[in-house]
Amino acid sequence: MANIDIQVPDIGDFDEVAVIELLVKVGDTVAVDQSLITVESDKASMEIPSSHAGVVTALKVKLGDKVKQGSVVLTMEAASASGLAVTNDVIAPPVIASAAKQSEAAAPSGLAVTNDVIASAAKQSPVIETASAPGLAVTSEPRDYDLIVLGGGPGGYSAAFRAADLGLKVAIVERYAQLGGVCLNVGCIPSKALLHVAAVMDEVSQLADIGVDYGKPKLNIDNLRGHKEKVIGKLTGGLAAMAKMRKVTVLRGYGVFVDSHHLSVEETTGTAQDKTGQTQVVSFKTCIIAAGSQAVHLPFMPDDPRVVDSTGALQLAKVPKRMLVLGGGIIGLEMGTVYSTLGARLDVVEMMDGLMQGADRDLVKVWQKMNAPRFDNIMLKTKTVSARAMAKGIEVTFEGEGAPAPQVYDLVLQAVGRTPNGKKCGADKAGVEVTERGFINVDKQMRTNVPHIFAIGDVVGQPMLAHKAVHEGHVAAEVIAGELQDKHELACTVFDARVIPSVAYTDPEVAWVGLTEDQAKAQGIKVKKGLFPWAASGRAIANGRDEGFTKLLFDDSPEAHGHGKILGGGIVGTHAGDMIGEIALAIEMGADAVDIGKTIHPHPTLGESIGMAAEVAHGSCTDVPPARR
Repeated sequence: MANIDIQVPDIGDFDEVAVIELLVKVGDTVAVDQSLITVESDKASMEIPSSHAGVVTALKVKLGDKVKQGSVVLTMEAASASGLAVTNDVIAPPVIASAAKQSEAAAPSGLAVTNDVIASAAKQSPVIETASAPGLAVTSEPRDYDLIVLGGGPGGYSAAFRAADLGLKVAIVERYAQLGGVCLNVGCIPSKALLHVAAVMDEVSQLADIGVDYGKPKLNIDNLRGHKEKVIGKLTGGLAAMAKMRKVTVLRGYGVFVDSHHLSVEETTGTAQDKTGQTQVVSFKTCIIAAGSQAVHLPFMPDDPRVVDSTGALQLAKVPKRMLVLGGGIIGLEMGTVYSTLGARLDVVEMMDGLMQGADRDLVKVWQKMNAPRFDNIMLKTKTVSARAMAKGIEVTFEGEGAPAPQVYDLVLQAVGRTPNGKKCGADKAGVEVTERGFINVDKQMRTNVPHIFAIGDVVGQPMLAHKAVHEGHVAAEVIAGELQDKHELACTVFDARVIPSVAYTDPEVAWVGLTEDQAKAQGIKVKKGLFPWAASGRAIANGRDEGFTKLLFDDSPEAHGHGKILGGGIVGTHAGDMIGEIALAIEMGADAVDIGKTIHPHPTLGESIGMAAEVAHGSCTDVPPARR
């Protein structure tokens, strides 16, 4: 047996990468394709496999060293080739397969082709083509994963991490520099960081009425923008660290299906999604499509920096004097709240007959009354029909019941919905059915029509919410792990959430879950209502914020016999989003008014309003006037 040097293979467009983990030590017996070290660049982390089998005699690298293609990782005493079989079940591209066949023909009788033959062929032909996608350039050796997750948003990284925790070899394909997707980078998290600042500013301004005057606030928009970026960095940095801990490989680039078991990854770099021109093909046993969605852009809106979507609004380029919000949904109203507090005057245009569609109308009324001073115009049953860029601003023309004459705005926010990315990953090449709108149909296990390919999050339908995607991701990961590892309990996992809560992080916050009164009426469901006004809440009064209320709806059908289970609930007021989870839990657990009302809530809190709302429904609340007889 001879001593041989094991070198770093072709790892794509990486000049040097840092060694962040040593996976073997001197004396260890190593198999072909066993991981030796983990390396990391700003684009990806990956494990370097062994091209030979044998016993490690010397390590040639240490933590922190920089390595590149050809660097010696270790020296080993190679095992005899006799009797070694092919251990890589990756479908070999034609060039490699051809080389393997030639080697087979030339080899002594009984000697099987090993991975070092394949590796040798790959080194001789670094650019190869796959049978399923002629002409596709590959700049690194194919890698085989138990699971590849296409998309690194909340659903995607949660699925990948869960699968890794269950023992699978996992990779995430993400085109941006950081994990977290829209939510962490340009959505939920940065918007909430800014909304918190806006809420504090609004609260401070109200303190003058009770004897504490801080004076007019001074805005440093650069520092505010820096705060937002710091929040993002802390979360995304944590995700990167957790990916390393779990040995989840992050492949940075655009992922497109080649066929049902191969994904082409077109590498990206920089802080955005700039392409490097390098491409690799990776193989997988299973895949989860978590490609997310993107903001809808109206075709007639001009290409102008003064016309933005939510991502552009979060950049906080400047504070406009006059701003138009296209769409009266949560995203538009949240960003409108931020800009209003910073000094902008708002108009909002909505095609429907009310703002914040989906929420209980009673909740929205409270919000709208509180926020009336922010708006110059609320145009309902009205749509935007044209717009043009002018030196003085964006001139917008409207049509409908509330349509004014053409108006000029310093900033126009497009918040008219999001469209799924189902058609942007070549899913059809894998045999996955995608609807005309870009959605992918799945079953309760998040499985597509292709049994080993799953889909989660925005691409599978409404509601497009991060917390829904996370739970769907866990389901898909557990089903996959269960099937690959023959674990029946995991393989039987299903997504069976009764309800999914929604929150508008405006001021006041609006939160709801389950049935609303309008929905119950439309479905012919008889409900009993318990409404507790915060005007009777000691904590709300002490906070100077008693405009809100908590509403619960219980099944009041004859078969419920007066003890119907909770069907829905809503809260409008400060911290409503932090409390709606209790109502969601009550619905999931099948609680009734007695269960909730007799649960002792701490006093004085806003949360006790949930218990009191249940008591109102039950007829036992002593904190409100007695019911009329």
